[in-house]
Amino acid sequence: MKRTGIIALLTVCALLQAIVSLAQVDTVFNPEPIQDTVIKEKERKRIAFFTPLYLDSAFDATGNYRYAKTFPKFINSGLEFWEGAQLAIDSLRKEGVKIEVMVYDTRSSSKKFNDVLASDEVRDADLLIGHVNVNEAAQLANLAGQLNVPFINANLPNEAGVSNNPNYVMLNSTLFTHCTGIYKFLQRNYSVSNIIVFRKKGATEDRLKSYFEEIEKSTAAIPLKLKYVTLADNYTVANLQQYLDSNKTNVVLAGSLDAAFGLTLAQQLAGLSNSYTTTLIGMPTWDVLDFEKTIYKGIEIIYSTPFYLNPADKLVNATTEHFKSGFYSRPSDMLFRGFETLYHFTHLLLTHGTNLGSSLGDKSYKLFTDFDIQPVLDKSTMTLDYFENKKLYFVKKVDGVVKAVY
Repeated sequence: MKRTGIIALLTVCALLQAIVSLAQVDTVFNPEPIQDTVIKEKERKRIAFFTPLYLDSAFDATGNYRYAKTFPKFINSGLEFWEGAQLAIDSLRKEGVKIEVMVYDTRSSSKKFNDVLASDEVRDADLLIGHVNVNEAAQLANLAGQLNVPFINANLPNEAGVSNNPNYVMLNSTLFTHCTGIYKFLQRNYSVSNIIVFRKKGATEDRLKSYFEEIEKSTAAIPLKLKYVTLADNYTVANLQQYLDSNKTNVVLAGSLDAAFGLTLAQQLAGLSNSYTTTLIGMPTWDVLDFEKTIYKGIEIIYSTPFYLNPADKLVNATTEHFKSGFYSRPSDMLFRGFETLYHFTHLLLTHGTNLGSSLGDKSYKLFTDFDIQPVLDKSTMTLDYFENKKLYFVKKVDGVVKAVY
């Protein structure tokens, strides 16, 4: 499938204009076909797009922007997700696709979220897409079930208590899926190694351990030799060193989602790299961590992520270079996520209709990610609970540089 144009991206001032134009959300985008369309004209579909824009927080009562020419961090993610959707809209327009995209600010104080979901225009939508929290995911999944249309949760790695709902699709893989993927990755690559799981005390850490133990019981292959070590808050290098072997590669699994714990562990192990060779397996939360500093040099760091942007990809490279040369910055992951989600699932909707269950494996409209969207079944009843992206990339970094992607 030919992937078409990148629209000119916005400067800070243009971004201000963009969010001013969204101040009266709901905004309707109604792309019209251009001449010499590459896609046969189809029935117009309606897409409801939910993202946290914080417009009421960004503007005062008189409509003036509160933050001069800067953007507070809490605004960035949702706005960048919408910027990416605008790239998709532009591409779809150039392909002659007719759609209506209605964008809703999920942090609006003037319109309650429940009232938005009850509105006729949302209930007339053919596709729901959201950058959401747990409560919003549950509500939108429930609405999707009522309307029998797909809801694509683009960011939240949480099933949000949803069950028996074939209309709910999660793109960000759950923690259990990551644990399963990590365990299988270790089996493939380090099956005979003694693997040390350094962890700290905590409910989340206990949940991680229980997941690995559950996976171990059900594996058809030879179980791994996992040694769990709970570290004190004030642990030292010596506490780690006693578990390491200078005569072979040490495989260490970080058994905590705490980013600070992960960074400290990486730093401590890197400090021992002159005497010990170590491969450190991290958690999905490590995707956003910066391992380029010299304090992390000397060890291999591997972590799982369902989203990987290949810098050699032409579309990724074109977008990145445009930002770099025009705006002295780089596009965020959420921008790419917004672009891909709207583009990919709009095409699936147009090609296969609102019953996407049998078409989620269609890769004709791939942009960046090799989605592997699989049904998740209730183990007791074997009924379908929801769909989840099971594709995981394993990224290996050495001295802050990506050396391999598995």
